[in-house]
Amino acid sequence: MDNRTEVREFLVSRRAKITPEQAGLPAGGRRRVPGLRRTEVAALAGVSIEYYSKVERGALSGVSASVLDAIARALRLDDAERAHLFDLARAADGTSALVRPRRRGSKKWIPHRSLQWTLDAITEGPAFVRNGRMDLLATNHLARAFYDQVYADPTLPPNLARFTFLDDNALRFYADWNSAADITVAILRTEAGRDPINKDLHDLVGELSTRSTEFRTRWGAHNVRQHGTGVKRFRHHIVGDLTLAFEGLEMAAEPGLTLTIYAAGPGSPSQDALRLLASWSASLTSRRPGADEAATPDPTA
Repeated sequence: MDNRTEVREFLVSRRAKITPEQAGLPAGGRRRVPGLRRTEVAALAGVSIEYYSKVERGALSGVSASVLDAIARALRLDDAERAHLFDLARAADGTSALVRPRRRGSKKWIPHRSLQWTLDAITEGPAFVRNGRMDLLATNHLARAFYDQVYADPTLPPNLARFTFLDDNALRFYADWNSAADITVAILRTEAGRDPINKDLHDLVGELSTRSTEFRTRWGAHNVRQHGTGVKRFRHHIVGDLTLAFEGLEMAAEPGLTLTIYAAGPGSPSQDALRLLASWSASLTSRRPGADEAATPDPTA
C-alpha cells in the first residue's frame, strides 16, 4: 500500500467531515469542497498553508509529534484516528517495524499449549484469537461452534472479513450487518496503517475490493476505529438470537494478536442459547469416527 496515497486520502477524508461551524469558523461563501479548506486546517494547526499542503500530499516523513497533534486537533480526530495518523507517520519514517514488531504469516503460527489451555478453560462464552487481518487463529470449543459457518470452506483459512463480505450467511448471522461491515473494514484499515507492508493483508484487501462493492465503498471512506469493548447482536443458525458483550485484549506475548471473549448477561436468554450451543458442539465432538456428519443434530432433543 502506498503510504503517500494513504496519508493524502485519509487527511482529505477527515477534512471533508469537519464543517466550519464545528471548527468555530465562519461558514463564509460558497465552497467548492465539503468541510474545511486546507488554509483553514493550516490556521487551526498553527502551520503555514505551504507546510500543511505538503503534509496532505502525503509527505509525513519527519513531521514532529507536536505538529501531528496540532493537525489531529484541527481535524477533531478521535483516539483511533489520531493513532492511525501517527501510524502512517511512523510508516513514512520507516520506523513502524520498531514500534510494532511484524508477525510471521498467520498460516504458520500455531498457538502454544498454554494459550490453548487458557482458551479451553473459558467455557461460558466464545473465546478466540485473531490477527489484524481478521484470521481466526485459535478458538475454544464454543467459539468454533459459534463461527462454524466461517469454517465451512476447508480450502480457505477462517477469516471474519471474507465471511462478512463474501458469504451470504453473514447477512443473517449479523443482526446489524451494516454495522458489522463498517467495523470490519475499520479494523482492516487500522491494521493497514500499523503494518502497511503486510502482503497477506494487501492480498485480502485486493480480493475483497475486487469481489465486493460494499467493501470497496467502505474501504474508500478511510474510517478507522478501536475495537476493544461493546455489545453485538447475532442470529446463529442453530440457537437463534444472541446479544453478547465482548472484550478485546491485546496480547502482550504475541504482538499484533487480539484475544476476544464474548459473554452473555447472567440469567439472560442469550446465556441459555450459549449453553444450548455448547451442548450442540459437544454432541458433534462426541460422535464416533466415521459417523454420518450430514445431519445436523437437534440441540433441543
